[in-house]
Amino acid sequence: MALRALDNTPEHTPERPKKAPKKSVCAGIENHLAGNEENTVPGSRSPAIEKAQEERVDYIASADLQPLLDPEKIAQNLLQRLESKDWIKVCEALNDVRRLAIYHSASLTSLLDRVVLLLVKAMKNPRSALCKTSIMTSTDLFNGFGHVFLSPPMSDVIDTLLLQLLLKASQDKRFVCEEAEMTLNAMVKSSPALPLLRKLEHYVNHSNLRVRAKAAVSISNCIAKLEMEPMKEYGFSKILHIAADLLNDRLPVARDSARSIIASVHAAFSKDHGQHDEEGPLPEDSWKSFCATSLPPIAAQAVEKIVQQQ
Repeated sequence: MALRALDNTPEHTPERPKKAPKKSVCAGIENHLAGNEENTVPGSRSPAIEKAQEERVDYIASADLQPLLDPEKIAQNLLQRLESKDWIKVCEALNDVRRLAIYHSASLTSLLDRVVLLLVKAMKNPRSALCKTSIMTSTDLFNGFGHVFLSPPMSDVIDTLLLQLLLKASQDKRFVCEEAEMTLNAMVKSSPALPLLRKLEHYVNHSNLRVRAKAAVSISNCIAKLEMEPMKEYGFSKILHIAADLLNDRLPVARDSARSIIASVHAAFSKDHGQHDEEGPLPEDSWKSFCATSLPPIAAQAVEKIVQQQ
């Protein structure tokens, strides 16, 4: 039996040395792979890494884009770069498309249809950065080529682009939605109004109510831009039917667009019937008769009421 010290000092027991934690071989391999991009499985990066990569993408305003030093060389491998599996490289290629559209349109003309198809593919990508860059590219393409987009052979290609723009403008992501809305406005401003109206009319009865509303805004802007002869060629009655359908829409934006359409049609109709014979009917009487013969009674009354309130 061990004797205790007389001063009652507790006996000192030496601590056992702690074992160093075993280093996981798997963890070491993972750390090594994390620092090597080549060994990273595509789509397996952490959300933090993905977010950091998206922050690397610069959204360059059109006014800040600079001309290319060698546009012909850029155009030669442009399609290959747009087909890259690296989405950051696709964003860089899209910005070069924008530069070509703004400063070197002749170098892009022969590639335009294939570029638009790859642009639509990028727009469908779930990455917000790539989606927004593709929408910004669409704006510059409309500004540069709006006069040819609605003519063969580009007309069929633009159908797919138009649908995607309407869908993106209907999204909940605000910065994507706002960018798509600006592109739709650029499209209306730069494109011939009558061919564009004939494409937009198909979306009045779209199953997605937000798509209908965005299409209604573009249709309203398009009709306001129409000259008298193109409007008569399209048909006052047909435009009035579109407005009457939109008046019953669930979204206020679509109904407001319908009112704007009715105002544009009424102004053009009154101007067209302004020169009447003394024995002929007054313009307002002609308008009421026109509404009554073009629309069902309830719709005609709703249209006449809107005109009276203006």
